[in-house]
Amino acid sequence: MSKFLYNSVPCITSFFLGILLISCHNSEKSPEDITPNQVVPTQLQIDYQKMEVIGFVHFTTNTFTGKEWGYGDEKPSIFNPTQLDAEQWVLTAKEAGIKELILTAKHHDGFCLWPSKFTEHSIKNSPYKDGKGDIVKEFVEACKKHGMKAGLYLSPWDRNHASYGKSEYIDYYKKQLEELLSNYGELNEIWFDGANGGDGYYGGANEMRKIDSQSYYPWKEIFSLAKTLQPQIKIFSDMGPDVHWIGNEQGFAGDPFWSTISTDKLVVGHSDTSYLNTGDPEGNQWIVGQCDVSIRPGWFYHQEEDQSVKSPEELMEIYYKSVGRNAILLLNIPPDQRGLFHENDIQTLKSWKHLLDTTFETNLAKNASISASNYRVSHEKFEPNNLIDSNKTNYWATDDSIQSAELTIKLPQKTRFDIIQVQEPIQFGQRIEEFDIQIEKDGTWQTIFKGTTIGYKRIAKVEPTEASKIRLRILKSNNTIALSNIEVYQSGTK
Repeated sequence: MSKFLYNSVPCITSFFLGILLISCHNSEKSPEDITPNQVVPTQLQIDYQKMEVIGFVHFTTNTFTGKEWGYGDEKPSIFNPTQLDAEQWVLTAKEAGIKELILTAKHHDGFCLWPSKFTEHSIKNSPYKDGKGDIVKEFVEACKKHGMKAGLYLSPWDRNHASYGKSEYIDYYKKQLEELLSNYGELNEIWFDGANGGDGYYGGANEMRKIDSQSYYPWKEIFSLAKTLQPQIKIFSDMGPDVHWIGNEQGFAGDPFWSTISTDKLVVGHSDTSYLNTGDPEGNQWIVGQCDVSIRPGWFYHQEEDQSVKSPEELMEIYYKSVGRNAILLLNIPPDQRGLFHENDIQTLKSWKHLLDTTFETNLAKNASISASNYRVSHEKFEPNNLIDSNKTNYWATDDSIQSAELTIKLPQKTRFDIIQVQEPIQFGQRIEEFDIQIEKDGTWQTIFKGTTIGYKRIAKVEPTEASKIRLRILKSNNTIALSNIEVYQSGTK
């Protein structure tokens, strides 16, 4: 053998060994993800739901008249907040963990918080900043400055406008929508509600006007206009298309609650509230459910309600029945006549945030061990440890043939808890229809919670108990069983 060939043998051997190793690695590549359901959320909807808690800011002439619904005949001259500070709103909300604020740019009374070119019933004819103010601008700029997402509410009903109920009003409404979505930068949400038609000022007519909610508003055109002006914006209404009303103003989602729903059964202002409250397992669209509720009895500030602000415990209960039932919570905090959030509201928000933080600070399952009755092709990509590894992009899944499955969590020691939080990998759709939770006590399994849907997040609030073993049983699903996260907590204190 020549010296050249002899010296080349190690190199040639290493070369072919490398090829062999690469070939083996490729033959053992990670298995494919589970097959998605037919109806799944967009990435925009997933990101939206991850915010969990957003805020509403109801502010208009009602703040100064004591009304909840202005008649439309209010004089712009009564609107005069003397200490308005949009940054106070944003910073207070941010400290409370709120990720987005939505301002009522125009409520049913028709008064506009921006100097609209298309009406005199606006801030431009008020004493605020001598008619040169623009609260929409101040609000959006404050949100941007402090990293808060901004949204706007534009009431379809206008009790001031003379043409309401006629086709001319629709043109007016579209022009105002275009003003808001063209002149204030990027907005995360536009909010359309279903309160439409009734008595009003209507330019001095002072009469009752009824509209056909199924035909008066060309909602497809309105939604298309909003998306053309701002492609990333999320649209809220009874029928979505991105976010839908939960069907009540108490902040509670139904049980079960599906993010899937059929839009052909929905009409803005004329939908079945029980259907909105539960969604539909056979629904043809994914529309995130939103639970709206006010921190006070009313949506606008009234001094007589200063002692009726919801308690931190009440807000926790609402959180469990909104975010904890696969929806998003929209909490209203109304500025007072100064243009500031009231001190009582701020104190409640601070105490509520502390309660949330102390409750969800320590995941008691973090150092647990976990086992499953089955995991997909016995591959680590789908193993049950993915549920407690703090990486919510990983998930546990079963083989396709499995109709029911169970997980057993063994805590390091006997532990006191009253909350079990479970999540699905909703990028693949919503699957779980029925489950229960058990604990081992005196050698037997005892059921402590029975649930229906899970979705993005399900919070099972149970009686305080002590156990070292917890079992989650998936009893029914519409496709391959999959979960992304399980956490265990003990409620905190104020």
